Amino acid sequence: MLDVDTFLTYLYVMADEFCNTQLPPERRPGPPATLSRSEVVALALFGQWARFASEGAFYRYADQHLRAAFPTLPHRAQLNRLLRTHHDAIVAFGLDMGAQTAAGRGVYEALDTLGVPTRNLKRRGRGWLVGQVDIGWSNRLGWYEGFHLLCRPPTAHAPLARCGPARTRPLCGGSGLRGHEQSTAVAPLCPGADHLPPKRNSRQPWSKRLRRWLAGLRQIVETVNDKLLYTFRLSRERPHDVTGFQARLAAMVGLHNFCIWLNEHLGRPRLAFAELLDW
Repeated sequence: MLDVDTFLTYLYVMADEFCNTQLPPERRPGPPATLSRSEVVALALFGQWARFASEGAFYRYADQHLRAAFPTLPHRAQLNRLLRTHHDAIVAFGLDMGAQTAAGRGVYEALDTLGVPTRNLKRRGRGWLVGQVDIGWSNRLGWYEGFHLLCRPPTAHAPLARCGPARTRPLCGGSGLRGHEQSTAVAPLCPGADHLPPKRNSRQPWSKRLRRWLAGLRQIVETVNDKLLYTFRLSRERPHDVTGFQARLAAMVGLHNFCIWLNEHLGRPRLAFAELLDW
């Protein structure tokens, strides 16, 4: 296990090297920000562990324990604004970490969807993101108000319209993408999706052997979903702003890919996240 200081050192060094060598220099009007772009990326990723029940819980932890590493840590509201400002840098770093791991060099890329409920005021008024969310069904959540998150690991696991790289490998989808309507919705984001299974009552159903083959290919996306939901904080997300959710989601992806890279670097099993940090 690594202590928190060692883990943060690895994370910051990788983020700083990437930001200084792979991204253009920062050019912003006004006085300099309290945190550098590298520091924002490192804090954004580290704050996605499920140990922190919310953004507020992470900020309290950082304020109490990380001041030595980040002496200019700003007020929580300013930190949240910095995370949104550096969304593109967080996305780019996460994708770069994924590209550096052996997990990012598979033959197929898997598609899946996750239900993400939004905050709802119930009797006190209408819910958040009116006009952008709807009522839907998820095997994990049941009926919920929110949106479906389209996922494509291993090198990207985020809304593909914003931060997914260009597709270079065949795609295979799961049960959440069955049927004509779902395929039509996926087509603009993933043109040429190759292996979307038909419904079981289709006139041309897949054979049991073919379905078993697809299930084996999709095992990676199920594993990634489990990590994002429960090792990190996706299962606790109740977004009320799309930009904030996109920044946090990109940070979760980046942390997932970084942990795989770090485990490979240390000669450990790639997905041994639970025993990576000694809190």
